[in-house]
This record gives sequence, structure tokens and C-alpha cells, in this order.
Amino acid sequence: MPNLDLPCPDAARDDIEPDSRAFYAHVMQALRAEGVPFLVGGAFAFAHYTGIRRNTKDLDLFILRRDWDRVEQVVRATGYRPELTFPHWLGKVHCGNAFVDLIFNSGNGVSPVEEGWFAAAPAVELLGVPVRLTPPEETLWTKAFIMERERYDGADVAHLLQACAETLDWPRLRQLFGENWRVLLSHLVLFGFIYPGERDRLPVWLIDELTDRLRHEARDAERGTPLCAGTLLSREQYLPDVDGGYRDGRSTRRSTMRPEDVAAWTEAIGSRAADPSPADPAGQAAG
Repeated sequence: MPNLDLPCPDAARDDIEPDSRAFYAHVMQALRAEGVPFLVGGAFAFAHYTGIRRNTKDLDLFILRRDWDRVEQVVRATGYRPELTFPHWLGKVHCGNAFVDLIFNSGNGVSPVEEGWFAAAPAVELLGVPVRLTPPEETLWTKAFIMERERYDGADVAHLLQACAETLDWPRLRQLFGENWRVLLSHLVLFGFIYPGERDRLPVWLIDELTDRLRHEARDAERGTPLCAGTLLSREQYLPDVDGGYRDGRSTRRSTMRPEDVAAWTEAIGSRAADPSPADPAGQAAG
């Protein structure tokens, strides 16, 4: 894992337009000045943990949902235009063609930002501003569910595991996945396929626990109304199942989405206006 005392690797990137750099820094400075807690995620956090840098068209800031009204007031006072794009997970701040994403959940409603994110967040400097990053555990957790037809973040998960395996808080990561432990197990299995010479870097106790549970559940199917949890992985590809009579996984306790959130998020598929940017997960969380 990179040295957390160093500036964020993307802090000196020259592929970001100067106006956008100034805008990003100004938004972060304004939030800091007003005491609004936020975490930097997306491409900047990913580059910090893995050393893999990619072009980014926006800045992802993670906030608590209850702080959105304060954020809205702060950015209006600085002359920027706020927009609550999707009330269940995403707001934006606009300045011309540039924008900042304000994220307080994932598009599937599985990973609301909570106080614990901030307790585990490493401190760095980005664009000259002291900030904290989304922890690697939360970064991995949100990316693990991104399995859209047009975007699959499995490679990002593998790279996070490859870069941070020895320093991850594995019990906390296991707790984050909760009932969705099969998603975590699937990525651990793929890691062993992608990096066969590094399989021993993953915790054997966790793999044993999850495979034992998998073995047990293979003999114990859940009865009742058919359920499709695939909608937690892709907002589009499992709609035929829901239309065909399966219960939508987003209507269970695994997600915070309300029926109106599901309807709005589904309706936006056609225009793709819902996708915050190509650099963000198409239908899940910020990437």
C-alpha cells in the first residue's frame, strides 16, 4: 500500500484542465472552511492506492446524506450551481462544463456513506488542499458491485487487492459486504485466477469461512417468491427477470432504495443521463 504521508499521486497531474483544477480546489476549500466533512474518491483515491492513473473528467467527493443541504448552501455562496441529480445517491456541483460529484450512497442503494468511512480515511494532499480519501475497504466494496454491460470494475477490485492485501482491514471488509458476501467471494476467487502466484496473500480464514457458507447454502435453497438480486449488480441487465415475476433485489433490506428511486433510476437508462460520467460507475457508485 502506498505511503499515506505522501501527496495524492494525482495531485500534480497535468491532464486536468487548469480551470477544472481551480474549480475542484475551490469546492474542497469551501467545504473545509464551512466544516462539511467529505472524502475524495474516484480516480484520485484509486491512483493513490494502486499507482494506476487514468484520465478523469470530474472529481468524486463522498459526503453524508444529511449534509447535502449544507453543501448546497456552500456551493451557491461560491457562485456554483448545485443539483440533486438522484436523491437516493448523487448530487452535482456545476461550473461551466466542469462538475464535481457529491456521492452519499451507491446507485444500487447498497453502500450509504456513514461515519465509519471517515474514521478510517487516510489523510493526503490533493491539488494543494489537505483532504481525506475514501478508505480502501469502502473503495473496494463499492466497486465490487459494478457489473454493467458497459462497465465492469472487477479489474479495479483485483488491483486494489493486489496493492493493499496486507494492509486491508479484512474483518471490516467482511462486515461491509454483510449478506452480499457471495460478491466478495467471487472477487477473491477471481484474484487467484488473475494472480496465481499471489493467492497466499489473501486471508485463508476468510476464504474458508465463505466457502464453508457457500457449501452449506448449496443444499439449502431459499423458498418463496423468486428473488433476483442481479439488480444490485446491474440496473439494466436483470430487468427482464423483474418483469417476468422475480422480486427486485433492490426492494429488500439489502438496499436503501425506495420504489420511486428504482423507477427514476430505471427511467434514466434510456438517455444515459443518469451516468455521472464515463469515469463513474454506470449504475452503482463512484469509481
